[in-house]
Amino acid sequence: MEQTTLFDRPQDRPLASRMRPRDLEEFAGQQHLLGEGKVLRRLIESDRVNSMIFWGPPGVGKTTLAQIIARRTKAEFVNFSAVTSGVKEIKAVMQDAEARLRLGQRTILFVDEIHRFNKAQQDAFLPFVEKGSIVLIGATTENPSFEINAALLSRCKVFVLKALTPEDLTGLLRRALADPRGFGGRAIELEPEALELIANFANGDARTALNTLEMAVLNAEETDGKLVVDRPLLEQCTSKKSLLYDKKGEEHYNLISALHKSMRNSDPDAAVYWLARMLEAGEDPLYVARRLIRFASEDIGLADNRALEIAVAAYQACHFNGMPECSVNLAQAVIYLSLAPRSNAVYKAYEMAKADAEKMLDEPVPLAIRNAPTRLMKELDYGKGYVYAHDTEEKVADLECLPKNLAGRRYYLPTGQGSEARAAENLARVMARKAELKRRREEET
Repeated sequence: MEQTTLFDRPQDRPLASRMRPRDLEEFAGQQHLLGEGKVLRRLIESDRVNSMIFWGPPGVGKTTLAQIIARRTKAEFVNFSAVTSGVKEIKAVMQDAEARLRLGQRTILFVDEIHRFNKAQQDAFLPFVEKGSIVLIGATTENPSFEINAALLSRCKVFVLKALTPEDLTGLLRRALADPRGFGGRAIELEPEALELIANFANGDARTALNTLEMAVLNAEETDGKLVVDRPLLEQCTSKKSLLYDKKGEEHYNLISALHKSMRNSDPDAAVYWLARMLEAGEDPLYVARRLIRFASEDIGLADNRALEIAVAAYQACHFNGMPECSVNLAQAVIYLSLAPRSNAVYKAYEMAKADAEKMLDEPVPLAIRNAPTRLMKELDYGKGYVYAHDTEEKVADLECLPKNLAGRRYYLPTGQGSEARAAENLARVMARKAELKRRREEET
């Protein structure tokens, strides 16, 4: 819990600290978890919180949610730092928790940045979580699957917190301007689109949005008794020129469409321009990288086998570097994808297969390619007629792998573009071999 001193003056604290929500009604975003009737809201309101992990990007309210739980719970709430605490401190807290439990009082232990604990430190929590001595609430910006021990993670419910939307952030900024804890009572004049520009710059992070607003207000010139926050000042506070990015999302989709279609049309200059427009307007670089990964398979496919590798590498570079460093990684990928040979054969193959699958969801798997791990399955002819391809001369067996009603159906129709020309040759060789084997089988019968 936060401690105050005689020398602590609320007005001297950063705006983000002063405006930290005190209850669920003030909390911005996360309606998928905290909306009326949602499971996490019900758990908090009924004080029936179980061990859980809050996973999400910075500035979305993980610590704030823990503090709201602290105010509502009848349990003892202990704030624990993963940065400054070791196994010794963990065991001391656990002993106190068990002593309280013997007196009938629960202990909720909040661990911020839980991913910073090593395996030994995380293991120290496990027996106490398992027997209910504590309720563990962890907060992390990293994927819990990779950063938290499987045994501990299996005993916690993971709640995924999403980056705040521009609408969430503009609402938060308006409240900061009106609330006495923020700038309420002060005459502040802002550009009409100022809050939207700050919200887009903050990229889903409430702390960044409030810090930017505070910087702008504190540096504003006073005119006629008002603090004037104009566009040039905002651009200085964000260290960049704020570009048009429609808060309703239309411009967002226009720009990603422009990027995608410029790459598809092999125009690297236009593609890099639209990439820059998106990044400099505050778009999440990981979103762009995900779209490049999709493009690599949808529009290039096997025509260039490196396209998907390049796109995935760009995503990893964005994750490691962040903005602005990753902008050049994305530019490299965009130019490569723009100049790569084109094929949508993989995309078309999946779409045709999907259409058939949706119409034939109950089509049985052919007996020959079913697994037969038990005696009963073998007696029912599971696996009967299966030929291990590696035992054949050309590594191809006379085996129909599609359901009976789809036998002979073709989905993947390779083009002659780039590397896919070799795929087309290999497929033609395989099909010719299968046709020969089928002909021999029919002659023998």
